Amino acid sequence: MNSTWNNSLFFYPKNYDVLVVGSGHSGIEAGLAAARLGCQVAMLTQNLDTVGQMSCNPAIGGLGKGHMVREIDALGGVMGLNTDATAIQWRLLNASKGPSVRAPRAQCDKKAYQFRLKWILENTPNLDLHQGSATEILIKNDRVKGVKTSLAFALKAKTVILSAGTFMGGLMHMGLQNEKGGRMGDFASGISANLAQIGFELERFKTGTPCRIRASSIDFSRCEKQEGDASPVLFSYLAEILQEEQEEIFTLNHWRDGGMFHVKQLPCWITWTNERTHQIIEQNLDKSPMFCGRIEGLGPRYCPSIEDKITRFADKQRHQIFLEPEGRHTGEYYVNGVSTSLPYEVQLDFIRSIQGLEKAELLRAGYAVEYDYCPPTQLFPTLQTKLVEGLYFAGQINGTSGYEEAAGQGLVAGVNAALQVLGKEPFILRRDESYLGVMIDDLVNKGIREPYRMFTSRAEYRLSLRHDNADRRLTAKAEKYGLLCSLRVSRFHKKEKALKKLEEFVHKTSYEGIPLFQWFRKDQHHWRLLPAEWRTSFSDEVWDSLDLDLRYSGYLEREKKLIERSRSLDLIPLSVEIDYSQIRGLKKEAAECLNTIRPLNLGQAKRMSGVTPADISVLSVWLSKNQQKSLKN
Repeated sequence: MNSTWNNSLFFYPKNYDVLVVGSGHSGIEAGLAAARLGCQVAMLTQNLDTVGQMSCNPAIGGLGKGHMVREIDALGGVMGLNTDATAIQWRLLNASKGPSVRAPRAQCDKKAYQFRLKWILENTPNLDLHQGSATEILIKNDRVKGVKTSLAFALKAKTVILSAGTFMGGLMHMGLQNEKGGRMGDFASGISANLAQIGFELERFKTGTPCRIRASSIDFSRCEKQEGDASPVLFSYLAEILQEEQEEIFTLNHWRDGGMFHVKQLPCWITWTNERTHQIIEQNLDKSPMFCGRIEGLGPRYCPSIEDKITRFADKQRHQIFLEPEGRHTGEYYVNGVSTSLPYEVQLDFIRSIQGLEKAELLRAGYAVEYDYCPPTQLFPTLQTKLVEGLYFAGQINGTSGYEEAAGQGLVAGVNAALQVLGKEPFILRRDESYLGVMIDDLVNKGIREPYRMFTSRAEYRLSLRHDNADRRLTAKAEKYGLLCSLRVSRFHKKEKALKKLEEFVHKTSYEGIPLFQWFRKDQHHWRLLPAEWRTSFSDEVWDSLDLDLRYSGYLEREKKLIERSRSLDLIPLSVEIDYSQIRGLKKEAAECLNTIRPLNLGQAKRMSGVTPADISVLSVWLSKNQQKSLKN
């Protein structure tokens, strides 16, 4: 690779350990994680006024996504606590279904969420904020050295995390009009050309957002009201500290009474498209950039535009629409379910055909964004690039979609960049211990054909990966790496001690002639029928946690055995120097995949697309023979 290092540049007079490019959800978690580990961190962003901005729906969580937010929190991240501090409505999705698919979701106050994050960054030790756009990754001898900016200065750093979101080569579409930008009102990043020059493969994806309408123009009497949960399931294991925050913007929505957490929640509303709506859209498909070839990038199949919905699901007479408030102090409503890139006048026309929206006023029109991303098979499981040492990619640059996916990658990249500087072992999450591990394993081993979104169905061991036990799965690991504050550590150990004590109690105690542990094999929360003095000896959180463990103990034990079998392959290392094309018996497709991805162990090789069990057998025999040769030599 040609070096792009240039000694004639003006460098900011401070050398950093970790430089984060981008201040979205990925960049924020990356910067905070590296700073928690004691590294000197710089965060470079195009606009300090949009730090942590929720560009699309101001909601956090959902199926799979909510699990990841709880994992981020268990690892010391900020997303869960920030959501709890600024949420305006909570709902536990799939509450009536099995525990593995239940997931928390919250609608946030868009601006409060953003402002609180900026305040946290500004008050974090070891972290500096800089405004400017990255134009070039500085490299010397195949190792990153810093970043050049559009303002004619450069930042030196030992490691760099690139989390540019949808801004790389961003092109916004509305009707047949388009303009450069990664978000309406913000300009695009030109770093793509530099990445291509370095040698990275780039491809295009597309995403979109719906219009926002004025609350006073909605006839809510013609819509169905959707309230939040009376007893919210929160995201953070440290949510109780919110009462200690004195700033009004942080405590406006929350208070405590008798130890209970209360929230002044706002309702959402439901309405539906109709035959007239679909007719208007169909008549204007020739003005949609998606349908007339103006957009090259592939969009998310699981979150289609309204144009896609009425063509792909032509048998559906109507589609559900959610009207979601964007905050307590704004009249904007997010129209969830009608992502579109049709012209403004068409959007206004079809919106006003929907019940309750007949007099709707558009505050912001919907639009599509086309952007560059780097296929994630170019990364190691640490999210470091294979091409440039010390350079990490995190977020939508890796082809993912969603705030939660971006934040999780940012945390992992930030930790690994810091650990590399500190000369410590990398931080790798396995797919059997977290949804974050599932996501990263999928990205680096299987690659993607469409924007990647987390679902519970992607995890083989989802009963073990419940949202309620994220701290029990990950907090001890985070403590080992030094990622946690003392309060989080003490709270975790206190909970673990209480769980152990409660487990001993239920195994030696009977009630009404039935051993207590058998009560947990009945309906959920059956323990609430026990005597009050027993119940109040432990928190509801501890009772619920043991409840699920005991009721599903048989299934969990089966998953545990499968996990142990799978982990045995992860203990067999593979050198990145192996030339798989020289191994006799390996299929050509498998050899090509293995040479591209360069797995670190046999378990990773097994999980790759294009590699069969037969290929793993061949590889195992080859490894055994080579091990015997080395012993003889």
